[in-house]
Amino acid sequence: MLGLKPVAEENAEGKVAQVYGRLHDLLGPDPLPEGFLLMGNVEPFLGDFYMNFKKFVWSSGKLDENSKAAIALAVATHAHSEYWAEFYTQRCRDLGWGDQQLAELLAISTTNYMYNTFFKFRKISGTDRFDGMPVGLRAHTFSSTSLEVPLIELVNIAISDLNACEPCVQGHISKATEVGVSHEMMLEAVQCASTVYAGCQFTSAVS
Repeated sequence: MLGLKPVAEENAEGKVAQVYGRLHDLLGPDPLPEGFLLMGNVEPFLGDFYMNFKKFVWSSGKLDENSKAAIALAVATHAHSEYWAEFYTQRCRDLGWGDQQLAELLAISTTNYMYNTFFKFRKISGTDRFDGMPVGLRAHTFSSTSLEVPLIELVNIAISDLNACEPCVQGHISKATEVGVSHEMMLEAVQCASTVYAGCQFTSAVS
């Protein structure tokens, strides 16, 4: 932990000040969130993050804003970043998410850990003796919430990727395809997750 201080808006110069201005164009006139001000210590990273954040996290594209906000919150929680989890929780609330939906989203994300852990074990065990043996883990959460299946699968793809569970990534890609999610949408979900995860890791490392 470096213990860097945020670069205050009134002290920003050059390209950092320019990016701060662009962030205001995106987020509004309120003071910029501290996470972005911490990035002001490294101008190239701030610039990269802003461009990726604008395209893949904040603005609609192949995915709508609600889907991206949900993926972002799931990833920030995965990264144990209290700061960014609060930021993306507020983003979800601003987009109309209620407490029950948020709880269901995080339940889906964390249920994915259970399956990731199991299937990674099969993959890295170095033996086929566990193949065909029953999973034995209950996971009705995936099919028993109010969230739509395409979003559930996009969250599962993103979290399974972060957890490096190859069988789970493949399985959720197949399921997502079955319910009408395009490969472009899946890729954008991973681009969203990648950007959010980078922001979480930087903030945790330097603060």
